[in-house]
Amino acid sequence: MAEIKITRRLAAVLAADMVGYSRLMGADEAGTIARQRTVYAEVIDPAIAGHGGRIVKTTGDGLLAEFPSVVDAVACAVAMQTGLAGRETERPDDQRMRYRMGINLGDIVIEGDDILGDGVNIAARLEGLAEAGGICISGDVYRQVRNKLDLAFEDLGEQRVKNIAEPVRTYRIGLAVGAGARPPRAGEPLAKPDKPSIAVLPLNNMSGDPEQAYFADGITEDIITDLSKISGLFVIARNSSFAYKGQSPDLRQVSRELGVRFVLEGSVRKAGGRVRINAQLIDGPSGGHLWAERYDRDLEDIFAVQDEVTLSIVEALKVELTSGEQSRRAGRDKVDPEAYDHLVRARTCLHRFTAESMVECRDAAERALELDPGLAQAQAILALVYGTEHANG
Repeated sequence: MAEIKITRRLAAVLAADMVGYSRLMGADEAGTIARQRTVYAEVIDPAIAGHGGRIVKTTGDGLLAEFPSVVDAVACAVAMQTGLAGRETERPDDQRMRYRMGINLGDIVIEGDDILGDGVNIAARLEGLAEAGGICISGDVYRQVRNKLDLAFEDLGEQRVKNIAEPVRTYRIGLAVGAGARPPRAGEPLAKPDKPSIAVLPLNNMSGDPEQAYFADGITEDIITDLSKISGLFVIARNSSFAYKGQSPDLRQVSRELGVRFVLEGSVRKAGGRVRINAQLIDGPSGGHLWAERYDRDLEDIFAVQDEVTLSIVEALKVELTSGEQSRRAGRDKVDPEAYDHLVRARTCLHRFTAESMVECRDAAERALELDPGLAQAQAILALVYGTEHANG
């Protein structure tokens, strides 16, 4: 008898379940189904895709998703709960659509498109421990994210759960920013950090070709990265900002949902060897414009344009750069436009996180390095690809 080969990998698993699903269906079946479809289209699907996750399966009242990054899994759950809470505030309490969520980091078994094993089962048990609108995580998840996400965590101790031999160390996430903060009530805005805070929304692709969207996303990611290197700023991570991709949100609502004072929005148009970036900085609470600028440059000066955008934001927010930050910003070199194009293509493929996209990512990164051997970002992406492929067999 042939030996059955079992494929395993380490993954972050998110399990979610709607609270009171049977009651809502009993009261208004057609309306509940329609609302649920809207929630998936406008909140859940964009959040999971924007954080690099994959929906493994859905049931009538729940879903199972996996992520290559545990930080992304937690950030996604927070974004979903925040988005869901904001949608339901006008409804009576007994009619609100709420989800419980559980996240675990563990070994999973691959069976076709499905995933199995204790790594999945623990996530489902953690979801059962969460309150309506809440998130519970395992101790393994907590150890990975506690110093990477500005969230409050409540230690619930060792929890014995069904069909799991050992107790599971469990933490409840408070959705307010800052350690020790209490979880916000439904619809309550996140607390603002104690230094200038900003979210960079995905820049709109104005090139007239939908296939050029990857380029606009690449510019957005570079601006987020540049701003994140400035110690005097609190910058929302790429995956949280990209949950708004393809939407036209009220920027005051974005400010409340992400807990930031300022929001940067704009557009990118690439034509031939030229690029035009329009950017405007918005005061979140009021929705008023603080600063707007248009940049027309040759593509080989794209890094210089990104520096100009970053410095304009720093000046508008009156943030002082340290001497080290000032020296890092001095005179970045020109870049081969084709090499940069392959770089952003590689980064887009990396975020899709499939076996096929990893092959495309490696090819694009290698092509970028052939054109510009000194392109450090391409080297870093190539290292990530090899590490990911090795870890996942």
